[in-house]
Parts: sequence; C-alpha cells; structure tokens
Amino acid sequence: MSALRVIAHLDMDAFYASVELLRYPELRGRPVVIGGGRAHQPQWETDPGGGERRRRFATLRGYAGRGVITTATYEARALGVNSAMGMMKAAAKAPDAVLLPVDFDEYRKYSRLFKAAVRALTPQVEDRGIDEIFIDLTEVVGARLPTDEESDPDDAERNVWWCAREVAAELKRAVKEATGLSCSVGLAPNKLIAKIASELDKPDGLTVVTDRDVATRLAPLSVRRLNGVGPKSAAKLARLGIATIGELAQADRAWLVQQFGASYGRWLADAARGIDERPVVTYSEPKSISRETTFERDLHAVRDKAQLTRIFTRLCEQVAADLARKRYVGRTVGIKLRFEDFSTVTRDQTLAAPVGEAAAIRRAAGECLKRVDLARRIRLLGVRIGTLEAVARVPGSSGPAQ
Repeated sequence: MSALRVIAHLDMDAFYASVELLRYPELRGRPVVIGGGRAHQPQWETDPGGGERRRRFATLRGYAGRGVITTATYEARALGVNSAMGMMKAAAKAPDAVLLPVDFDEYRKYSRLFKAAVRALTPQVEDRGIDEIFIDLTEVVGARLPTDEESDPDDAERNVWWCAREVAAELKRAVKEATGLSCSVGLAPNKLIAKIASELDKPDGLTVVTDRDVATRLAPLSVRRLNGVGPKSAAKLARLGIATIGELAQADRAWLVQQFGASYGRWLADAARGIDERPVVTYSEPKSISRETTFERDLHAVRDKAQLTRIFTRLCEQVAADLARKRYVGRTVGIKLRFEDFSTVTRDQTLAAPVGEAAAIRRAAGECLKRVDLARRIRLLGVRIGTLEAVARVPGSSGPAQ
C-alpha cells in the first residue's frame, strides 16, 4: 500500500445545464442559462411550413425581472454570463441565450446516479453537495501498485500518480455510463489541492497536481482559488499587496497571523503552501433540510394570497419528500422570508414530537408565519426543518422518495 495520500475531487461539468441538455439535445452548442420559474418552460409548437412539431424555447431577450442565473453552459459563459448573475444583466450580454427553468428534482436524480456509480468502485466518498464529491483513493491505488520494496522512491511516486490517473479515468467512464454526463477530476495529496486541480482543465478534465507541482501550477493563480478565501479576505489581501497564491506563500506566517488572527492567519499560510491534513469524511448527519424560492416579482400577502398559499404548501411538500427520501423526521420547523427591501426574517417552532408529514410541517410553518408582520411585499419564501432524527420510515409517507 502506498504511504502517499491520493485524494480526488470529482466535479460535474456545468451540472444543471448538462442535465437539461440530455433532456433537450437540440440545444447542444448553444448558449443556455438555467434560472427562474416554470413560466419559462419550453412549449411545443407546430411549424406552419411543414407541419412538424418542435419545441419553442424562451430566451433572455427582453427579460424583465429579478431572476438570478443558477448556472450556464460553457457557450453562455464564453459570452460573459455566469452563475449568480442577474438575468437582466445577462440579457444585455447574451440576449439570444436560451432560458430554462430550474428543475431540482431532475438534478437530484442525476446526483444520486453519479454518486452511486462512484461508490460502486470505491466507498471512501465525501458528499460535498449535489454536483461534487471528494474521494480517498489511497487504498484503491495502493492495492494496484507493485510490491517491489527495492524500487527507487521517485519511480514509486510516479507509479502512484500513474495508477491514480488510471483509477480516475475509470471513475469518469463510470459516471459517463451511468448518467451520460461528463465530469472533471483533480488528483492531489490532499483535498485543498484536489479541488483546485479539478477546476484547471474543465470541462471533462483529469488533472494531477502533486506536492512538487504546487509552486508551478498553483503559484500564478488568484488567492480566490483557495477554497476558504472569500471576497472580503481577497480584498484585504489585495490591499496588502497579495493577489496570487504564490505571493501569499511568500508572506511571513507571523505577519499573516497579525493581520488575520491566529486561526485564519495560520490557515492562509498553510493553504498557500498546499498544506491540508483534513481527512475525507465519508458520513455526516445533516443538521437541517430546507427548500426556498425567490419570486419573479414581489408578492403581497393579501392581494397574492392564493399564489403564496400554493407556493408555501408546495415548499412544505418538498421538504416532506426530502425527509422521506433521506429517512428523517424533525422537531424544529422554521420559515424564512425576504422582503422587497432585502431585509430577511426567520421564525421557528420546536414541537413536542418529531414530524415528517407535509401536513404537519405545513401547520407548524403556518404558526411561524403568524408571528411575522406581512405588510411589506415578499420576494423570497423558505421552509426548513431541523433537530433531525433518523427513522426507518417517515410516518405518512409511502417510503423514501425515489
């Protein structure tokens, strides 16, 4: 077995958009953005010339509203359109980009498929979200290595990474066969470097960054590439004359501690040098389960009561379905509202006994809603349930949702 840790970060390529292209293959090669509600659902129409039926897709041209892009195809990104960008701004950059609504149920289905394909090859998987995972390949790679203890250390290390690349290629093929989707894999001695590596050659990349490569591959990159350096930290580093990972690695550790505090300063010093000892965590209990939605226009609690009621009930049903699928019940039900002035309020209620049924969640969430002043228009509504307990089957459900 190899003493060298081999960590992979597998990241699905433009995941939501790629799932949509499986459903609408005629959109391949076109700029496509995902975001907004069902109002942008494709519609069937008949070609007046030949009578052939075809799908008609909405575009960003003339879009008016506050929708935000969830993700975009690489063709759309080439036009300057990116996730988290307002769709009105995106419309100015790419008016002819196709606009599709978000379909989280479909994305979750493909998420389960790709993760199952990976776990069939190796169980050491850390779930990091709907479209990315970390994988500890140390044992898998070690089992494939020759047992020649007399080999040169440099040759031994080369064999490790050659074998790791072979395993990663197998993982990529398994994901492709299970889903029809491509992914990018980064291989490195730790999670920090592996995540950066997976982003270097997207899409459909397979990139190895060893300890020896850190100085050459990572040094020129922006400090924002370090998972843990956000906009505020990057701005402060820029004011201090540090823009790249290489410049950060040259900074004195004690000075970084002085500027950023003991814990974060030490982490910055280590991260810039590619040091990360975190293990791949194969299992962790969720703290809460939630669903929320941002409206295309602000809704009024009285004039739009019927619409709000439907949305509120649907969110509770989605939370209940998530609980059933993951086999949890919860005791703390809460709501989240964001108003037209962007102020946000939350309310929650802890129940005497855990619940999982949509009706029970709806009743508790409704009680929370009564404690909120609804004079202002609402732009976002969310429902969550916490204080979770694992169960064999959620009461009132027909079993875990598929």
